[in-house]
Amino acid sequence: MSEFSEWFHNILEEAEIIDTRYPIKGMHVWQPQGFKIRKYALKLLRELLDEDHEEVLFPLLIPEDELAKEAIHVKGFEEEVYWVTHGGLNQLNKKLALRPTSETAMYPMFNLWVRSHSDLPMKFYQIVNTFRYETKHTRPLIRVREITTFKEAHTIHSDSKGAQKQVERAIEIYSNFFDQLGIPYVVTRRPDWDKFPGADYTMAFDTLLPDGKTLQIGTVHNLGQTFAHTFDITYETPEGEHEHVYQTCYGLSDRMIASIIGIHGDSSGLSLPPSVAPYQVVIVPVLFKKGAKEVLDFCSQLKDKLEKGGIRVHHDDRDIRAGKKYYEWEMRGVPLRLEIGPRDIENNKMVALRRDTLEKETLDYSEETVINDLNNILAEITKNLKINAWNKFQDNIRPANTLEEARDILTNDKGIISFSWCGDESCGKEIEEFVRVDILGVFEESTDGTCIKCGAPSKTIALLAKTY
Repeated sequence: MSEFSEWFHNILEEAEIIDTRYPIKGMHVWQPQGFKIRKYALKLLRELLDEDHEEVLFPLLIPEDELAKEAIHVKGFEEEVYWVTHGGLNQLNKKLALRPTSETAMYPMFNLWVRSHSDLPMKFYQIVNTFRYETKHTRPLIRVREITTFKEAHTIHSDSKGAQKQVERAIEIYSNFFDQLGIPYVVTRRPDWDKFPGADYTMAFDTLLPDGKTLQIGTVHNLGQTFAHTFDITYETPEGEHEHVYQTCYGLSDRMIASIIGIHGDSSGLSLPPSVAPYQVVIVPVLFKKGAKEVLDFCSQLKDKLEKGGIRVHHDDRDIRAGKKYYEWEMRGVPLRLEIGPRDIENNKMVALRRDTLEKETLDYSEETVINDLNNILAEITKNLKINAWNKFQDNIRPANTLEEARDILTNDKGIISFSWCGDESCGKEIEEFVRVDILGVFEESTDGTCIKCGAPSKTIALLAKTY
């Protein structure tokens, strides 16, 4: 087990994020601390999506004949589907799939919902669990059999231009979301052999975990008219003709939580962005025999004041050593810790420890400005986490001019390689075979160089990396 992998497993357990001891491989239980991180992350996501999407909820079970309608799509998932064959003691006359993803659950309904050009565009999303019989080595939150936090959006448009614009909008939404979490990323167009089954093309977000492997944290698919033809989703034009719609879909999963934990964490444990931290501030009273009641009363009143000001705060008044409390809250990643003793109250001061820097400073305490002062520090922590994460990320993207150089960098330094590519599929597959890692995708169009493999004029800058 690598150093990061061990750290990741340990912190999930120690910080009570999830419990992996559930008796089905690849499935886990969200514990209260982890569930709160998930809840606040989804709150940010819902706020972005609710601007121009409607939230819905579709059934978990998909009839076998609906799943089988889109041959390319089902082929992409056929080895991963869980099947329900019995209802009680009775064998079902039609097998039912636990959704691996929801296109084939939703699109028969879209056939009924879409009528006229005036209905379009339609934009829906749902946050559900999906099931995939993962045969590779499972990893908590990263490679699982039950994805418990699957956000999928599905949109319907009258023309290809509308679908293309929606792909751009989806990339904008996800960029905004990951920016709020301080998660660095690259956006690439996946190679054709690695696109979503049934899509015209796939755009993907990848970040980099501390072990040098990339983690796909979001995908956006332009489906064109593939599913519209399969499920006969048509609309009436202003001229009275019937045309097939164009569609997009885009998803995020539990991996967004894995990336928050892995990218911002350190040897002391979690370091959570304030926006998703279960507690943004923890107050630890520093008690002596003399004046203990006054300190506890002051801390309790401060907690109430901060709560009323919209800050998520915890007053740790347990009768245990302060050092044990400090260790625990640092490990759990609380962004800001306030230590308050009798002398601090006398002097209108508080000692603050920022989790991102692990540095202490003494703050002036003022009834009138304390909420604003703490919110400013939390905003600085958010900014600092983001800057540090992006700096590390960009330091780990390196150019390579030859396949040997790419292989050496990936062996010794890991991270992401940028290289010139002609765009040819056979060439791309030979590159992957030689370097023994995946082409993430096309990062940008470029005709400046020559292909790293065949020497032909390049069409693109592409990225290579070892992936999860």
